[in-house]
Amino acid sequence: MDFLFITQQSLSAAIGVNTIIFALAAIGLNMHFGYTGLLNFGQAGFLAVGAYSVAVAVVSFNISLWIALLIGIGNSIILALLLGIPTLRLRADYLAIVTIAAGEIIRQIARSATFNDTLGGSDGITGKFGKEFFDLNPFSEGLNLPFLRYTPNDLWVVVVGWSVVALILALMWLLVNSPWGRLLKAIREDEDAVRSLGKNVYLYKIQSLIAGGVIGSIGGFVYALSRQSVQPDNYGTALTFFAYTVLILGGAARVMAPVAGAVIFWFLLVFVEQFLRQAVSAGYIPDWLIGVNQVGQIRFMLVGLGLMLLMIFRPQGIFGDRKELALDARA
Repeated sequence: MDFLFITQQSLSAAIGVNTIIFALAAIGLNMHFGYTGLLNFGQAGFLAVGAYSVAVAVVSFNISLWIALLIGIGNSIILALLLGIPTLRLRADYLAIVTIAAGEIIRQIARSATFNDTLGGSDGITGKFGKEFFDLNPFSEGLNLPFLRYTPNDLWVVVVGWSVVALILALMWLLVNSPWGRLLKAIREDEDAVRSLGKNVYLYKIQSLIAGGVIGSIGGFVYALSRQSVQPDNYGTALTFFAYTVLILGGAARVMAPVAGAVIFWFLLVFVEQFLRQAVSAGYIPDWLIGVNQVGQIRFMLVGLGLMLLMIFRPQGIFGDRKELALDARA
């Protein structure tokens, strides 16, 4: 077995493009769920809005990429308002129902043949809509180290992506340690008490929903630009639940926890997959037990089992605090 190759693939994935995407999605959910107690099950919808805003604006309307990014942020704000205005005065489960439905509505609209000329239908949009971004790439060669390997474009996305994550984390730290952030935590714990102090709980919830949604849409930008392709089925409910897995793995209501959760999650997924593939190919695992084509499913089963054990013995996550999981039962 080639343990050097397994380690190289695992470490490259642990700090790679997918980790950046899911870290951004989980940071947005951390604002919603971790700090405010909002149950947003439609984060994939925000990523889809960000990704499609960039692709459609550049490919269909020949708009500059940089303006398209601003359009994507604006569209994510509009989506947050559409979801939050009718639901945030109600109990938390109404928001959960509306958001998961909205995420699927967005995906089905993107797949619809009615908008095939603009949104690409089930085939999505493929093109060089990230040309302006990759034209700035200073790396003429990729990275090929014993433990890390990236193509030139992937290396550029990784460098810019982690810079964006660091900037957002710094902003998050400032926000959650400000009076505004402490008020969000108070709403999570007991919104009636906050309301009794004369605070507009409804307005603060909408602000939180917008902030987390915009961060999610930035993850959509990275998703679209890194692949130069936008496919509707990439933004299903599974994406949202993987983002929640990342958040809970790291620990809710901790600024750095979503990043740590994303790194650990993708390292484990790739390590288990590569280890099993090589073990099966080398004959250490008999074909009657696990076939090469079954490795993809087995890795999720094993990682899922590990997450179950984590929830049993440490439900607050690796870096979380059990007290942060206590949501207002009256929300």
